[in-house]
Amino acid sequence: MAWRSDSGLAGTSVVVTGAAGGIGRPVARAFAEAGAHIVAVDIPGSPVIEVAAELPGGPHLGLEMNLLDLGSHATIFKRANELAPFGAMAHLAAILRRAATVDDVTEEDWDLQLDVNLKVTFFLNRAANAAFRAAGTPGAIVNFTSQGWWTGGFGGSVVYNASKGGVVTLTKGLARSFAAGGVRVNAVSPGGVDNQMMNEGMSPEAMASFLAMVPLGRLAQSDELAGAVVFLASDAASFITGSVINVSGGQLMY
Repeated sequence: MAWRSDSGLAGTSVVVTGAAGGIGRPVARAFAEAGAHIVAVDIPGSPVIEVAAELPGGPHLGLEMNLLDLGSHATIFKRANELAPFGAMAHLAAILRRAATVDDVTEEDWDLQLDVNLKVTFFLNRAANAAFRAAGTPGAIVNFTSQGWWTGGFGGSVVYNASKGGVVTLTKGLARSFAAGGVRVNAVSPGGVDNQMMNEGMSPEAMASFLAMVPLGRLAQSDELAGAVVFLASDAASFITGSVINVSGGQLMY
């Protein structure tokens, strides 16, 4: 895929969290191809530094950060503004603790998924908005949810999907809260994606059952999510806020 440079993103900095992940890498690359300078963020020990180094254009920056350290969030946007005027954030960082049944979910599973997927989203979105407000500029935030926010998921993934339902609620509420400053907040809701998170712990029978529910008959490739993210961050979506774009191959229709 090739991205045009007249999206309004060229010459801005874009923060991408979860940038070393299966979806985060192509999203970071798509923004770079649109002419943006990327601040790629992922957990310590991830290959995020290498991911940033491989992006076209530049300069770009890779940051190893634990987003559960809420006090570190402001640093991300400070570094972004040092690269170029901060224009957008795509927040993909998340964790899934898959369990066979709801009875197998531990309190630790609950706390970790709600903290990483929901708590971090709220405080990181707030820090991004503060950076836009300090600069006196509009901007765009794109969060990541899951189609499970609507379906509820199944088995032990209910907790993950509950956290992603919270991301949808946050996205809508923050879109209203930030709108006066010209900051748009939207979300992308993927269906099944052919990556480690989706395939881990899925039996062949469970996967076959899942695919039978997808009208397009397959999992998405990771780079098929990038177009929706870049669109929502771009000038082409300048009058869209509080929306959730469903990218599920037709599995979820609403």
